[in-house]
Amino acid sequence: MVALSEVLADLHDESEALDRLVSSLPTEDWSRPTPAPGWTVAHQISHLHWTDSVATRAATNPQEFLERLSTTLDDPYGFVDRAAAEGLAPPDELLHRWREGRAALAAALAAVPPGGKLPWFGTAMSPLSSATGRMMETWAHGQDIADTFAGESELARAHRLPTDRLRHVAHLGFRTIGHSFTSHGRPAPVQPFRVELSTVDGALWTYGPEGAPNRIAGPVLDFCLLVTQRRNPADLALQAAGDEAGEWLTLAQAFAGPPGQKREPQKGEATAR
Repeated sequence: MVALSEVLADLHDESEALDRLVSSLPTEDWSRPTPAPGWTVAHQISHLHWTDSVATRAATNPQEFLERLSTTLDDPYGFVDRAAAEGLAPPDELLHRWREGRAALAAALAAVPPGGKLPWFGTAMSPLSSATGRMMETWAHGQDIADTFAGESELARAHRLPTDRLRHVAHLGFRTIGHSFTSHGRPAPVQPFRVELSTVDGALWTYGPEGAPNRIAGPVLDFCLLVTQRRNPADLALQAAGDEAGEWLTLAQAFAGPPGQKREPQKGEATAR
């Protein structure tokens, strides 16, 4: 089992990589639209700061988190967009908030007693699961920002290249296969899944039993882009065998909450390789 300290270290490195990218942008580029409909670069960082802050509250003051959670039930589809917009600020201020917030989150998760659980949107989770979720979100929103500038920035193009840190995103994508079905109002799969993912250095990451009736195979980057809904499955080199596996490609969702707004197929580049 992966240790919390390992995930926190990778989350730190992923955040620092994104920090280097956004801190290099001129002020006017923070207003550039990203692939997420209605979100600029500033919205992306505002959202990361907000979710870090909410996760910190869940770790340090669960009762306050639950009280604030109840206010989201009136608008389950809009509160994330609203929070991102409400947190907008000049780039220097946003960067300062995000840096302080992610440091506070790491300290809060590391301080949770062994066996402790944190409330969250939908279900309670361990500090390890919370850190993995933050890793997934940081990478996904970083991809949106890198995609925005990939045609004009070497730093952005480099940020889109896969790293070993994607193992956390891939594992979370596998663990949330059942959630992907239920969040879309579909019955959870009856048969097990096998996932086989190839890395750029020739390794193979596998999840689930060999010979499972449902099988997903392809590049690890494509799998992670799918489960974070950063690409349409039509644009990815993923192969599915089994009825439930084929359906899952259209439902994949590694994050909590209601179904996300999936991306339309691209006309140009297929993946962020």
